[in-house]
Amino acid sequence: MSSKPIVLALTFLMLLVSAGVSLGRQGRWIDPRCTVMPCPATGSLVFVVLGDGSLMTIQGGKTSISKDDGKTWSEPRSVYDGPAPGIPSDACKLLRTRDGVLVLVYMDMSVRKWGWDSAKHDAPGARLDGWVIRRLDEGKTWVDRQRLLEGYCGALIDIIQTSSGRIVVPIQQMLHNPGRHAIRTHVSADDGKTWELGNIIDLGGCGHHDGAMEPTLAELSDGRLLMLIRTTLDRFWEAYSTDEGRYWRVLRPSQVDASSAPGYLLRLNSGRLALAWNRLYPEGKTTFRRAGGKGQSSEVAASRQREELSLAFSQDGGKTWTKPVVIAREKGKQLSYPYMFERAPGQLWVVTRYNRPQGTLPVCVSLKEADFVDK
Repeated sequence: MSSKPIVLALTFLMLLVSAGVSLGRQGRWIDPRCTVMPCPATGSLVFVVLGDGSLMTIQGGKTSISKDDGKTWSEPRSVYDGPAPGIPSDACKLLRTRDGVLVLVYMDMSVRKWGWDSAKHDAPGARLDGWVIRRLDEGKTWVDRQRLLEGYCGALIDIIQTSSGRIVVPIQQMLHNPGRHAIRTHVSADDGKTWELGNIIDLGGCGHHDGAMEPTLAELSDGRLLMLIRTTLDRFWEAYSTDEGRYWRVLRPSQVDASSAPGYLLRLNSGRLALAWNRLYPEGKTTFRRAGGKGQSSEVAASRQREELSLAFSQDGGKTWTKPVVIAREKGKQLSYPYMFERAPGQLWVVTRYNRPQGTLPVCVSLKEADFVDK
């Protein structure tokens, strides 16, 4: 640990009182069963628990460690300082395997190219590659840096390790003619050293924010994997794999209504599934403004409701869900791209990683599973 008590503490977990004042000034409501935590300022927040119980997180391609539950953080340490391509970015997911290997999957922003052509309904030159790098035995050296996807990688939402030890990462990729997004899982049986590809999940569509997008997944008690997929079709679509992510044979609309925004699915220590997401409409409403259509952002106009963040639980592997509960609300804002971390059995940290307009504080709360499910 540095002796500074570290500037990163200001970035990640700082000034609870100041954060509360800011939240009040912005008119944000938080469910009283939640405890507001000091909020990270920027970046794609992820946590892993190291072998000694300390926390590791990553921002800006640099890792930091906390030995006091996030109150202070070590000096940032770069994952990779070499030449492009393959530069780590905030757009990433981090996993610590059961054998202690750290696996980082990330977008290489150094090669990013866009350029949507409205006439062609496509972005044929789009580029945003997906990469992976790993660290053995929690040492200081990262190895085996390799490109997983050469093309256009959408936002990285999830990475899991199955009960048998396989790592599964669902990666969004852009398809063309017309432009739209699809999903392929990348699966590793050797702690991220080598990878194999799953089948393409393509829901069709036309637009730079259309198709099968930004998936989240969890392993069920029977060994199947459940994936929930962002769509523009007023609900998540769900996919199931019986072989740990290599093939997805069942694809259908789910019963979970959803805005055009990703959710986050997490299997808890209790065996329940937890889901955080933006519902199709605000609580008690039956309409919300829509955007898109005509093959630009999407083929059909889709709800962009992100003013409310909701939470639900499932005891039966996603067949049924508890009644959704709004845990955060802020009119006129976007509180979206949730991330959940089970810090201890039954204790969840819930954070939003995309907050608009600029200057909007993330939702950053701690809550107890027991307070939201029937005893």
